Amino acid sequence: MPIEIRSHTPGVDLKDFIQAAHVVFEGDASWVPPLDFDIRGRLSPKKNPFFQRGEVALFTAWKDGKLVGRTSATVDREHLRLWKDDTGFFGFFDTIDDPEVAQALLKAAEGWLLGKGMKHSMGPLSLYANDEIGVLVEGFEHPPVLMMAHSRKYQGALAEACGYTKEKDLWCWYYHRDTPFNERTLRAWETVKNLPEVRLRSVNMKNFDSDIRTIVEIYNDAWAGKWGFVPATRPEVDKMVEEMKLVIDPDIAFMAEIDGVAAGMCIMVPNLNEVIKDLKGKLFPFNWAKLLYRAKVKHPVSTRLILLGIRGEARKNIKRYGGLASAMYCEVAKRGAAKGYEWSECSWTREDDAPINLGIKSMGAKVYKKYRVYKKTL
Repeated sequence: MPIEIRSHTPGVDLKDFIQAAHVVFEGDASWVPPLDFDIRGRLSPKKNPFFQRGEVALFTAWKDGKLVGRTSATVDREHLRLWKDDTGFFGFFDTIDDPEVAQALLKAAEGWLLGKGMKHSMGPLSLYANDEIGVLVEGFEHPPVLMMAHSRKYQGALAEACGYTKEKDLWCWYYHRDTPFNERTLRAWETVKNLPEVRLRSVNMKNFDSDIRTIVEIYNDAWAGKWGFVPATRPEVDKMVEEMKLVIDPDIAFMAEIDGVAAGMCIMVPNLNEVIKDLKGKLFPFNWAKLLYRAKVKHPVSTRLILLGIRGEARKNIKRYGGLASAMYCEVAKRGAAKGYEWSECSWTREDDAPINLGIKSMGAKVYKKYRVYKKTL
């Protein structure tokens, strides 16, 4: 029988789109089912401020009457405004190991993108660069950490069979608390800590809203011009404030102040994927209590370092603050170990971002996963 492609309206008929992941990853011991309510929220125009800047189409594939895959298509107006590259995105690219299924889904996404005037398709980005990104190509034996994707081993090959080629590899680094820092990094940490104008202070939960907005400002400054970067809009920042309050541990999230002004930030968060793996995506009626206990009482043993950035002005003063990034890596590692966390994923970094990768490597961290972003001219 021919493959049937069905369209789904964001915020409305999402049951099959969500269920497709459970079909594709059935039997995969590494997969962590995301919470259904979280996916519904991300795909709802009423709850996700991304829909104020972008358009989204959702598709599922059916073969012999059975659900066999899914994908999305996205146009991000902020990306187009900034990069002017006529590129749209596909995402949520999860299928059974069947080239015809992958071809049918991507053809549907590409047709929709062409209808929106796009000349290129890139992905997977679910829904855009600030969400899960890339097809996992190395490290399948490791479960995904918070806000990172997972893939079947064959998924990248299916994308390539559909005419997609590598755009960029993204690296994830594994760091264990017992890994010693090299002497140079330790010296940088000690030097920076002794600078009278520098203060490394925890995120202030009483002034959380202001701190998160400052963090986003530093992010927009530090990442400007880098591949994949699109600044967060005001509504997205507001949403971030709400969500980060639920997951952040202020003992492992801090700001670097110079003369009382925030010049850098380092945000590591508990890996909540560790505590939801056996919930099968369901939070109600009773799993919410398990989640609360595991997250707040018996906290995870792992974390994810999601952000580390320094404003351009401080980066330019290499003679005085050249060791600030290394010092922040050292500081967050020591804070994490003191809090009882055992290991962290530092992710993601671009394969060609030498300064960032060198800084993480100086911690003693090693690349243990790779994600690949693909692109195709339509």
